[in-house]
Amino acid sequence: METVEIRVRGQVQGVGFRPFVWRLAQELGLSGHVLNDAGGVVIRVRGAAVEALVARLRGEAPVLARVDQVEVSRWLGALAEGFVILASEAGAVRTRVTPDAASCPDCLAEVAGTGRRAGYAFTNCTHCGPRFSIVTGLPYDRAQTTMAAFALCADCAEEYRDPADRRFHAQPIACPICGPKVWCVPEAGDWLAAAARLRAGEILAIKGLGGFHIACDAGNPQAIARLRARKHRPAKPLAVMGDPAMIEAACHVRDPERALLRDPAAPIVVLSLRAGATGVAARELAPGQGCLGWMLPYTPLHHLLVAATGRPLVMTSGNPSGEPQVIGNEEALAKLGGIVDGFVLHDRAIARRLDDSVERMTPQGRMVLRRARGRVPDVMDLPEGFREGPQVIAYGGQMKGAICLVREGQALLGHHLGDLDNALNIAAFEAADRDYRALFEHSPDLVAVDLHPEFRATRYGEARAQAEGVGLVRVQHHHAHLAACLAENGWARLAGPVAGIVLDGLGLGEDGHIWGGEILLGEYATCQRVAHLSQVPLPGGDRASRDPWRNLLAQLDHAGLGALADLLLSGQPLALLRQAMAKGLNAPSSSSAGRLFDAFAAALGFAGSQSFEGEAAMGLEALARKALQDGGACDGYPFGAGEEIDTRPLWQAWAQDRARAVPPEIMALRFHRGLAQAFAQRAGDLVRAGRAQAVALSGGCLQNTVLQDELVAALAGVPVLLHHKVPANDGGLALGQAVIGMARAMGESQAAR
Repeated sequence: METVEIRVRGQVQGVGFRPFVWRLAQELGLSGHVLNDAGGVVIRVRGAAVEALVARLRGEAPVLARVDQVEVSRWLGALAEGFVILASEAGAVRTRVTPDAASCPDCLAEVAGTGRRAGYAFTNCTHCGPRFSIVTGLPYDRAQTTMAAFALCADCAEEYRDPADRRFHAQPIACPICGPKVWCVPEAGDWLAAAARLRAGEILAIKGLGGFHIACDAGNPQAIARLRARKHRPAKPLAVMGDPAMIEAACHVRDPERALLRDPAAPIVVLSLRAGATGVAARELAPGQGCLGWMLPYTPLHHLLVAATGRPLVMTSGNPSGEPQVIGNEEALAKLGGIVDGFVLHDRAIARRLDDSVERMTPQGRMVLRRARGRVPDVMDLPEGFREGPQVIAYGGQMKGAICLVREGQALLGHHLGDLDNALNIAAFEAADRDYRALFEHSPDLVAVDLHPEFRATRYGEARAQAEGVGLVRVQHHHAHLAACLAENGWARLAGPVAGIVLDGLGLGEDGHIWGGEILLGEYATCQRVAHLSQVPLPGGDRASRDPWRNLLAQLDHAGLGALADLLLSGQPLALLRQAMAKGLNAPSSSSAGRLFDAFAAALGFAGSQSFEGEAAMGLEALARKALQDGGACDGYPFGAGEEIDTRPLWQAWAQDRARAVPPEIMALRFHRGLAQAFAQRAGDLVRAGRAQAVALSGGCLQNTVLQDELVAALAGVPVLLHHKVPANDGGLALGQAVIGMARAMGESQAAR
């Protein structure tokens, strides 16, 4: 009887895969053993039902497992009778680390019950609990996690050793006797004391899985106002945690959104507010918005707090404004003391900071706004043609930092690292790079960076490439957006060109100008710009990104409506800015769609400066969505024809609407619809003419679901590629940079042969 070795690669450690194999082997009467090594799971087995075992490995795998490959080969070693689970082996890292997973129903039942884990805030098993946030090395065993400091008691040790128990080799296993503890500061107590303080209107910093949250009663306007004032966050929406009944009382929740809320990743899900939302102070939580971000409790501590408080809780990132999320107890006490009234601490260390993922459901499927806890470090199989490419690391852009590692045809797009205009965020970015390369033993052959020479991620990548003597590829910003969309949609390396509609804020173009409203034609290795929005000055340079009225001035002057600008913007230094624009002083020209959104928001009444990125555009989207809810019967504003998508007709038509006192909701919808139709017409024509095979939609403006819906509707009959797993914003840039670098390197290698 032949003995075989079965190697299983993928997300197969820390998910109960070995006891799953053990149970199958017992059932099938097989002899042998199973173990973890740095490449995944290895099974050496003998018996008549080996083929049945192989067949069932994929179809019946544990809920958190992801099986990429099952390789079967002969094995000449000896095997004892029976089937056992062996200790892990080290070696070259090729396996995945499992993302953190929300508490499973079995563990929650124990927490709510009367057994030894009743009310215990760190209850978990192989089907749930912390993973990536606690791992310090591979293979994934307790000794290489932050749980190594907690010696198992006799009861937990028995569960840990029993292959028939769902806690067999659950590395974070714990109980009140031997596991981490929760306490409050400054007053004594545990989660019950914390719940009472939240009900009383206090603001607390709560240590979670990937960092601290700042929490308060989401139905208490005064507490929310204090939180906003202390955190210097006047208008940015705040995420809320609650149970399903609380969520349904405040928002419309469809079945796909219910499923997403209950996903093991437990993301924040953006939901539409009900007209009569109850239980939350909606206006204070999301000023000017029609949506609110919700998440279900995803750890036992969160479940206990929400249940004991009996109210929805604000759960916003625990950090001073602009800084990385706090993860350590001492760091929290030092940095958050001026924001919160107290702390809920525990003594399980966090190995790496992970913000909450943010997602929403659209008519076209899932949309990822921030890829972080629960989604990372899941990997993506790259399309056909990339399997034999070089190892690459890509560093993304200046905003929404994320790192991408590629090896053996798979891409690991790392977690959200924030905007790299803050020294502490830069330090976190550099630490994450060291962390990823050490944890996954990644040694790149090539480094990919953005074309902009002043981006901090670009300079960092340049320095690493030079220090390690490896190749460097510079990638145009919008080409990277397009390539990221192609890669996540499985577009083969040599499948041919697509038309890309890429709409975002700012990116350096190949002509030295600032781009942002583009139609591209190309694929991975090459790309050309075939159409774009009007190039209009950005008065004040970077200040134009903060002050929407500056963009309105530039757009109205460009459209010949300077007198209207004088009327609307009286009190602003218009003469000085016009002089600067005329002389090209600190007023670079740009085709930015993001700045066009800002300008139109200012035209409809957004005054002053933005307190967070996208504030004006989000308000404009909310207005357009209201018009859709009221019927949405209107035409889109016109744009000019030709290679330049001229904005002057838009502004002239808007001026007429303004004179007729057309409601702002209708004007907002006309803006979205006209912009979508102008871009869809040109991109669709490329497909209809046979120059492209599909249209890909990417860029930060594609987080706007009204815009995405209008684009998809205007492209009816044309194949459309959308983002579903990777952010359309700059959080997906690194993936695009990586595959472009690979494609160019592979093309050069083939040409040399």
